[in-house]
Amino acid sequence: MGRYIVRRVIGLIPVLIGISLLIFSFLRLIPGDPAVVMLGERATPAAVARLRTSLGLDKPLWINVQKGANPFDAQYPLFMGRLLRGDLGESLVRKTAVATELRQRFPATLELTIAALGIAVLLGVTIGIVAATKRGSWFDAGGILLALVGVSIPIFWLGQMGQLLFGVNLHLLPVSLRLTPRLSRGFQSATGLYLIDGFIRGKPEVVRDALWHLILPACVLATVPLAIIARMTRSAMLEVLNQDYVRTARAKGLRSTIVVLRHALRNALLPVITVIGLQLGGLLAGAVLTETIFSWPGIGTWIVNGIQGRDYPVVQAGVMYIALAFVLVNLVVDVLYAVFDPRISYS
Repeated sequence: MGRYIVRRVIGLIPVLIGISLLIFSFLRLIPGDPAVVMLGERATPAAVARLRTSLGLDKPLWINVQKGANPFDAQYPLFMGRLLRGDLGESLVRKTAVATELRQRFPATLELTIAALGIAVLLGVTIGIVAATKRGSWFDAGGILLALVGVSIPIFWLGQMGQLLFGVNLHLLPVSLRLTPRLSRGFQSATGLYLIDGFIRGKPEVVRDALWHLILPACVLATVPLAIIARMTRSAMLEVLNQDYVRTARAKGLRSTIVVLRHALRNALLPVITVIGLQLGGLLAGAVLTETIFSWPGIGTWIVNGIQGRDYPVVQAGVMYIALAFVLVNLVVDVLYAVFDPRISYS
């Protein structure tokens, strides 16, 4: 197992290098000059040229071929050199360290991701199990319909309808932000996770308020993963429930609950774990629509704002973070295979 993990980690290096090449190239293909975006269309060519020089945008992209110049004094080699040192660069727009901005944004995305995935896994697995055990019933048909609706409804529409119903009409849930401004002004967060910080600091009003703000965006974000997990769980359970060892367990007189949870569910979990891992990677990348609708200061809105402002270091760091999140989640999923199925071993 240890050697397998080491090989997988080493294999991440060429993957991340390839992703860095792609994002660096594609960003430069987007129409628009960061200097013009920052100064405005009425800026003089001289002002634009000075800003491009100060931002390093006048350097060659790949290699400096000027006579007597350092060949590595180009944009991509400088970017990779900083990346290998753990330096993500500086935002072209805000003039702040990109690593600092990423650390500030990550807890918001992580808190929303954990809440949404928790809802999706709890309800999705439960609905999938019950639908499989009651195949052909009204609950099974309702579960299939729910999964179809969950993957079909646009998130931006569902989020706005949720805000209108629960926030504007019923006044039950807040429609934006992570914390009421009155509480956020006097609250110092150490980890960026308001629920944990409020609990540690003994501030139950902060915990309640943060949870209250989290419910609506988490439920909206959980709809698609919930539907996918429910469908996969139902399919996997139907396949396992027809196996001989399940019929043998029933023939021995074991209770239905024990047969389903102890014998069938564990063997049906492998494809479900794969789906959960993919959904986790996608949610950690930042739910752009959900974060935008609910003014949630996470990774997704950060990257979108970077694209709109042609903030190259922000977008490059954001995409590298997304790639790293996906490959690490896939690695964890592969390791969990051996935990849930002892027949699987990695040499």
